[in-house]
Amino acid sequence: MARILITSGPTREYLDPVRYLTNASSGRMGCSLAQAALDRGHQVVIVSGPVSIDYPAGIEVHSVITTEEMLEACRRVFPACDGLIGVAAPCDYRSRQVATDKIHKTGQPLVLELIETPDIVATLASEKRPGQWIVGFALETEDAHFRAVTKLQKKKCDLVVLNGPQAMHARETQVEIINPAGEVVANLTGMKEEVSQGIVAVIAERLMG
Repeated sequence: MARILITSGPTREYLDPVRYLTNASSGRMGCSLAQAALDRGHQVVIVSGPVSIDYPAGIEVHSVITTEEMLEACRRVFPACDGLIGVAAPCDYRSRQVATDKIHKTGQPLVLELIETPDIVATLASEKRPGQWIVGFALETEDAHFRAVTKLQKKKCDLVVLNGPQAMHARETQVEIINPAGEVVANLTGMKEEVSQGIVAVIAERLMG
């Protein structure tokens, strides 16, 4: 059986001590994937951003806040894992400067300078050892298939799971699983628990030998 690292939930990038950038990721998909992997007898490690759900018992959970913290935790854990399922929705941008005190209203527009955060999946893919595999997730709103395939190739994933924004904070989802040739190898719809079982089955068939 495999030891699988799953990233889950959102990250937060603070603007000041009380405000931050984030997204609507709930962690439900990561939780469902973890349970599906456990059901198949795999060992699961989760690196999770801030969520209000409870992950299954028996799982090693590393809690983080920022994208940088998520990457650092993953880099510590991933070398001892067989593969990664990168389902987290980390913030792609952070403020260049974080205010030390609360930002107050002035009656004038507030200009923020945002810079990119590190790409967790791409970084881990560049560091993976022979035999390790990586499955990424792509949430797209336009040119979905093309953008998902581009992400898969750019980040050097073995598979990518394409979904849409309607999946965030929802109990149901619809996904396509795409291989490096750009082919849809599975199309799954239903409750996240059911879809996760299908995703893990495809991973087992195609990447675990």
